[in-house]
Amino acid sequence: MAGHSKWANIKHRKSRQDAKRGAVFTKLARAITIAARNGGGDPEMNFELRLAIDKAKEANMPKDNIERAVKRGTGELKDGAEIEEITYEAYAPHGIALLIECATDNRNRTVSDIKSTMSRSGGSMAEPGSVGWQFEQKGYITINAGGQDFDELFMTAAEAGADDVVEGEEIFEIFTEKDVLHSVAGALEEAGYKLGDAKLDWVATNEIELGQKEALKVLGIIEQLEDLDDVQTVYSNLNISDEVMVAYEAAG
Repeated sequence: MAGHSKWANIKHRKSRQDAKRGAVFTKLARAITIAARNGGGDPEMNFELRLAIDKAKEANMPKDNIERAVKRGTGELKDGAEIEEITYEAYAPHGIALLIECATDNRNRTVSDIKSTMSRSGGSMAEPGSVGWQFEQKGYITINAGGQDFDELFMTAAEAGADDVVEGEEIFEIFTEKDVLHSVAGALEEAGYKLGDAKLDWVATNEIELGQKEALKVLGIIEQLEDLDDVQTVYSNLNISDEVMVAYEAAG
């Protein structure tokens, strides 16, 4: 899980910068719409929606935008094509497997953008199922690391049924079996923790370590993909060493 965790911390820092210039509003709105469609428009009754709205508020997304996104999900507002969730599979250079989760109102545009990005970078799209078997779905929870005692969090999460807790500079990550995600998240909230994410994530079963130059190229491709409006998250089986992480952030 080392690659997953280090990239998550990089993304956390980057998301704060993106939010300042409004670059994430489209992604946040689509996440809200999907959450409302899946679980209803009441954030008190819909855990996924509440967290999506909290993230939007942290990014200073206007209240009207949030309300419209909720209404699109519940069907109260019909002002465009329906948002659908799609996962594409691909290979970056050096055999690094990618799962690309999208939320889009135009499937043709999305796949064209992804294919173009992969083609320019020396990667390629993959057939459905040819990449997915290299990942397993886990419950995934994040908590901002600022001011938190890791040992206390570890004990609370473990007692609630978590499989693993990973300490990062920006965030602490809690991994669970997918069927206990909500119960672990609920226990953490009852203990007073404010959750950043609580969702199902894809985690590579075996990670591949590359040389620094090659790893930096792959991380650049992942960032290009995640900068596409329709792409929500990219998962990979790249093992990110501490040296690569430092070099990547210095280059950014």
